Amino acid sequence: MPTLPHTHVRSFGDGPRRAMAIHCTLAHSGMWAGLAKTLADRLTITAYDLPSHGKSAEWTPDRDQHRMATDMGLALLSEPMDLIGHSFGATVALRMAVERPELVRSLTLIEPVYFAVALLDQPASVDAHNASLSKYTAAIAAGDNDLAARLFNREWGNGTQWVDIPETARRYMADRIHFVPGGQPFLMHDNANLLASGGLGKLTMPVLLIQGEHTPDVIDAVHAALARRIARLIRVTIAGAGHMSPITHPQAVAQQILKLIEVS
Repeated sequence: MPTLPHTHVRSFGDGPRRAMAIHCTLAHSGMWAGLAKTLADRLTITAYDLPSHGKSAEWTPDRDQHRMATDMGLALLSEPMDLIGHSFGATVALRMAVERPELVRSLTLIEPVYFAVALLDQPASVDAHNASLSKYTAAIAAGDNDLAARLFNREWGNGTQWVDIPETARRYMADRIHFVPGGQPFLMHDNANLLASGGLGKLTMPVLLIQGEHTPDVIDAVHAALARRIARLIRVTIAGAGHMSPITHPQAVAQQILKLIEVS
């Protein structure tokens, strides 16, 4: 295995159970602070910055991006833990659980953008989603990172208008927007072969799927497809939330996680 780059890690809470949280694209490990505060007396949460995010080392296109992000997490998974992931981070948590199921007590997936599984069952939903992002795709192709970040945030953000986001945050997202297409070999094409190999059948731990009430339609297709393939799965919708529910509705998300760990 290639040498792993520097992985920045932070810890939240001091509860008796150990958990790991993996953030979404264009965020960093600090996004878990609000949710972790609600869980502080039950969980000690390890959160790491994905490659090219926060204070972790850069991802470069010569490496398999999803493999790199997964290996960074696996290196921290030294004992059975509760895994929590959001969006891209949820797909990393899913892959970690497939590869090391004996070290995962429970798995919380908050809107995993695992489009490959939806392509098997509802390909039209993915086609429609890709069409809705055509202007973003064109901006990426043209190298207009500022426009691409603005359009991506419109689809996947928390509803805040781009002009109302602080300049430092806008620059952070624009500087990392190249990370998004880098995930397509796994997210869209399942280059880890989890689906054809039946890897999701290894998930015998309790699995919680969380989505926002107002999230993009393709997420519902992803969740429905996962529900057909994972045995011990619970689906929950957070009222009033969109894709960024761990940030916008941390207490509601935390309450669902608490219910999960009570049975795992």
